[in-house]
Amino acid sequence: MRDASKIVKLPDEPHSEAIRRFAKEGAYIAGDDKSSPWIPFGDVAAIKHLCFDVRNNAAANILWVKSGGRIGTHKHRGFVSAITLEGSWGYYEYDWIARPGDFIYELPGAAHTLYSDDPNGMKALFWLNGAIEFFDDNGEYDFTADVFWFIEHYTRYCEANGLPVNNDMFI
Repeated sequence: MRDASKIVKLPDEPHSEAIRRFAKEGAYIAGDDKSSPWIPFGDVAAIKHLCFDVRNNAAANILWVKSGGRIGTHKHRGFVSAITLEGSWGYYEYDWIARPGDFIYELPGAAHTLYSDDPNGMKALFWLNGAIEFFDDNGEYDFTADVFWFIEHYTRYCEANGLPVNNDMFI
């Protein structure tokens, strides 16, 4: 339970009034399966969307790839960071394996193919900035995922399954 006596009052800054009037507060976004369901992403993966920031073309989600699964080759057009939550995973193009607690960052222009051969699969929290271009097994362009693609992925699933759209996710 929150103890109001622990809240510290800081002195006002020059722009405090404008901040109070016009700025959006930070947000709490529940991550339970009801508030953010696991949505299929191909045959071997699912995405739990956490937030969508259209102003910055950014999104946060948890990617779950089941054992023996892979995500098609993709190229990032913006910065991406991730932290492994469960299992292990890597990219065929690199010689490291990410395990729980490991932090990964990817620079614009990076292209790679994510896989997990962990018996329990993997889950990682991703913060994605900019577009991601996906390619098929022949290296031909397939589709682009940006914040708007992620929004459609989430809202279409909710609408098709009679689930409410969690408006708190739109920051």
